[in-house]
Amino acid sequence: MGVPVLAAPERRWECPNCPAEDVTREAQPHSRFHNCPGLAGLSAPMVPAGTKAKVEAVEREDYIGAEDVQYDGNGRPIMSVVTERWDGSNDVAVLAPTAHGRLG
Repeated sequence: MGVPVLAAPERRWECPNCPAEDVTREAQPHSRFHNCPGLAGLSAPMVPAGTKAKVEAVEREDYIGAEDVQYDGNGRPIMSVVTERWDGSNDVAVLAPTAHGRLG
């Protein structure tokens, strides 16, 4: 008697801001990101197909100074990408700035 082989589950993804769709086959919990034209080229998460959600970029409102920050395709500095589902739950992808320093 052989060991049965289980196929990894198929998960379908879609983007609420553009027509992007994808399919993954992975048994472990995971998420799917893509460079979204609907969010000016930012790397944004996709949501499971059929999920009522919105994905929005949050513009930086603080002083940038000499930090390297993430800009969208329109030149706006972005601090995070927020996924908000209609059930009230949310996820946040934070785009942390890079500081520079010198020795001596």
